[in-house]
Amino acid sequence: MTGSQQEDYERAGFAGQLAPGTSPALILVDPARAYVDPDCPLYAGVEPAVEAMKALLAAARQAGIPVIITRVLLRADGSDGGIFFRKVPTLRAFIEGSPFGEFIDGLAPAADELTVTKQYPSAFFGTALAAFLTAGRIDTLLIGGLSTSGCVRATALDAMQHGFIPVVVEEAVGDRDPDIHAANLFDIKHKIGEVWPIERVEDYLGGPAGSGS
Repeated sequence: MTGSQQEDYERAGFAGQLAPGTSPALILVDPARAYVDPDCPLYAGVEPAVEAMKALLAAARQAGIPVIITRVLLRADGSDGGIFFRKVPTLRAFIEGSPFGEFIDGLAPAADELTVTKQYPSAFFGTALAAFLTAGRIDTLLIGGLSTSGCVRATALDAMQHGFIPVVVEEAVGDRDPDIHAANLFDIKHKIGEVWPIERVEDYLGGPAGSGS
């Protein structure tokens, strides 16, 4: 985004900031093979974001905060995907049994971490995520995953609407088009939550994984 666009948004009052709380959780949205396997139509060239997601996950585990990892899983006919499946038929990559729906190596949940299975963009829609976070007294949701303009944005918006501070980790999200990726981060930052570089998130959590901080 240009400096003039930034100034215009600030003049219009889109310059508020949210202070993260003291009880964060990490959510990785749909780290699926579909986005990194060139044989899949959903391949998005997001390998740098995947590496950042791995670093973010390591930092969260070192800090001992709750970790949630989501996946999309659809019936063979896509009927549980409803209108979303009708609008985006390439979601057939996530039907039960498809290898494209499997977790990217290194980004699968551990046995003690929560897996949220969803059929729609937001990790909150039709799931128990909000109840899980509320029961755990979580106040801040650190967000990485794929893709920025789709499920990441939808999850950040619903996090805010459910009363959690959303912090999207800039390097740990990705999209198939860099301009769309940048535009959505700009919009999230000005209207939904915070967008932080991974170094700031690691500092917030007590230092990068392996630092001994």
